[in-house]
Amino acid sequence: MSEKMVLMQGNEAVAEGAIAAGVRFYAGYPITPSSEIAEIMAKRMPQVGGTFMQMEDEIASIMAIVGASMAGKKVLTATSGPGFSLMQEGLGYACMVEAPIVILDSMRYGPSTGMATKVSQMDLMQARWGTHGDHWVIVLSPSSVEESYQLTIRAVNLAEKYRNPVIVLSDETISHLREPIDTSIPPVIVDRRLPTEKAGYLPYKTDESLVPTIANVGTGFRTSFTGLVHNESGFQTANGHVAEALVERLRDKLFNNLDDIIQFETDRVEDADILFMSFGITARGVTEAVESLRSHGRKAGSLRFITLFPFDDDRVRKAAGNARTIVVPELNSGQLVLLVKRVFGDFRKVVPMNKINGDLISPQEILDFVQEENL
Repeated sequence: MSEKMVLMQGNEAVAEGAIAAGVRFYAGYPITPSSEIAEIMAKRMPQVGGTFMQMEDEIASIMAIVGASMAGKKVLTATSGPGFSLMQEGLGYACMVEAPIVILDSMRYGPSTGMATKVSQMDLMQARWGTHGDHWVIVLSPSSVEESYQLTIRAVNLAEKYRNPVIVLSDETISHLREPIDTSIPPVIVDRRLPTEKAGYLPYKTDESLVPTIANVGTGFRTSFTGLVHNESGFQTANGHVAEALVERLRDKLFNNLDDIIQFETDRVEDADILFMSFGITARGVTEAVESLRSHGRKAGSLRFITLFPFDDDRVRKAAGNARTIVVPELNSGQLVLLVKRVFGDFRKVVPMNKINGDLISPQEILDFVQEENL
C-alpha cells in the first residue's frame, strides 16, 4: 500500500473528512451504526482545538450544532434512522434560520428500532420530506469509504456556501466497511461569507446570490434568529407577501445553483438498452452486474446518484440516455423508484427491484432478476 494511502473504516472517514473540512464542533448521541463517529470525534476534537459534546438525546444534539453553527463553528452530528426521526423538528428550524449544519445518517433496518446492525436504504424519503413545511435540503450519498471522506468535506462546504443543512446519507455497510483512501491531497475549503459593516446590518438581507451573509453570534453584530417567518431584520412577521418571498428564496438559493450541487456518476449509458439507477451501497452490486451483462453481449449501463436531493427531473432525464428499460434496485420497499417513475414512467419501462430483509443486493441477484423478469 502506498504511503499516501490510509486504511479507514467508513465512519472514521466521515470523522476525518469533517475535520479536514474545518469542523470544530460535534454534538451527538451514540447510535448504531454511526457510533464510531462519536467515539472518534470525542478523541479528535480536543486534538484539533475543537469541542465534543455528548448530548442526552438527538433532539438536543441537532439544536446544539445549530447554536454552535450560528456562533461561527463548522459543525457535524451523526445518527441513524430512529435518531434522525427525532432530529426532524431541529432540521426544519435549521432550514428556516439558515444554519449551516451537516448531519450524517447511517441507515439501518427499520421501522422503529428495527435491526440495528442490518443495512437498509429506508431513510431516503425521510431525508427529503421528514420535516413539515416547504423547504429544500441537500442530500449526498457515498458508495465507498473514499467517498465518505470526500462527500463529508463537500457537505461541509455546501452547507457553508448556501447556509443550508446538508445530509450525508450513508448506510450500515458503508459505515463499517474498511478500504484504503488517499488523504494526502489538501481539500478545497469553502468558508461562509461574513458581513463587514455593523452599521445598518440586517441578518437576512441578501444580494443576487440569495444567500445572506452570516454574522457569527458574539462578534458585535446585532443578530436575531427565529423559526417563525421573519423579514430581513430577523424579526417575526405575519405578512403573507414576506412569508411567500422567504419560502421562495429558501428554495431558489439552491434551485439557481443546481449545476454546482448535483452530481451523478454514469457508466456506458450512451448505448444502453437496460439502465440501472441506484445509490449508496447498492450501486456497488450494480457495477459488477453491468460488467457481467456487458461481457455476455447485453448493452447495460448505470446511473448512480451522488446527489439525491435536490432531484432535478430534467438533469436526470438528460443523463439517462435512451435506454428502453430502467431498473431501480434499492434496499427498501420502493422509494427512489417513485422519483424515477415520475421522470420516465410515461414513456419508458421502469422496474423496481426491492429487498427488505436486512441483506445487500448481490450482483448475482441483479442478474437473476433481469433474467426472471425477461428484461
